[in-house]
Amino acid sequence: MKSKIYFILSMVIFGTIGIFVRYIKLSSSEIALLRGFIGSLFLLAVVTFTRQKLSWENIKKNIPALLLSSLALGTNWIFLFQAYKHTTIANATLSYYFAPVFVIISSPIVLKEKISFKKAACICVAVLGMFFIVQSSGNDGAEHNHLLGILYGTIAAAFYATLMLTNKFIKNMNGLETTIVQLFLAAIILAPYVFITEGVNLFRATGFSMVCIVILGVIHTGIGFYLFFTGMKKINGQSIAALSYIDPITSLFVSVLIFNEKMTALQVIGAVLLLGSTFISEISKNHNWPDKNKKQVKL
Repeated sequence: MKSKIYFILSMVIFGTIGIFVRYIKLSSSEIALLRGFIGSLFLLAVVTFTRQKLSWENIKKNIPALLLSSLALGTNWIFLFQAYKHTTIANATLSYYFAPVFVIISSPIVLKEKISFKKAACICVAVLGMFFIVQSSGNDGAEHNHLLGILYGTIAAAFYATLMLTNKFIKNMNGLETTIVQLFLAAIILAPYVFITEGVNLFRATGFSMVCIVILGVIHTGIGFYLFFTGMKKINGQSIAALSYIDPITSLFVSVLIFNEKMTALQVIGAVLLLGSTFISEISKNHNWPDKNKKQVKL
């Protein structure tokens, strides 16, 4: 029961990321850089404090996959944060949850896996759901450009799918160890891009933005990932898949209750079709669940 509580808490934490991103007055690439840097330092401190060890030998053996996955992670964050800035949290989250569809479509090429009739049907339903969400999203003045935000969220989903597929090729590293390295490498990879295109405006950020950055790095990255990996050790794969949907549900509640962002009836139908189809594609008694230590989360 304790493990499930940890895992549920991690999903609730991940589901509230949009709140804090909205109030950080920095570019998406700067936010991604700072999140990776703060999160990796926090998790490294946790590993040191708990006297765990990183296997540098295994890290060296997995450098190509780690570099590619870290690039995908950092780029995925940039587009997701852009989505939060341009559309509602609900739209950004739902478009981001299109990632499993990209994974299923890419699996025959990357992992040499066949697409079953059930998964093909789930892809069709998910695409229909996304169509309903997009059809109901117009612009509402200067504040939001929903179609652009949904596009950013979908691109973020494609990069997250790349992250998930690349992680399949990482061997002999547990989830926490992999995440620390990926967060740190993502920050290293993003740093030159941010310095060249944006500079770092951290010292010009408001006090409230600074607080949100620290919360995003420590709570939504460090503590969130630690609770995730601690909790998932003692719960089965099917429970992990089911409980993972607390994340988008939390985001939808945040969108409505905190920001008063409304969804049309067609968008609600689209959300049910999209999330329901990806849920059904993951929940199956015949599913071959991966090593739980390899499981990755969205952020």
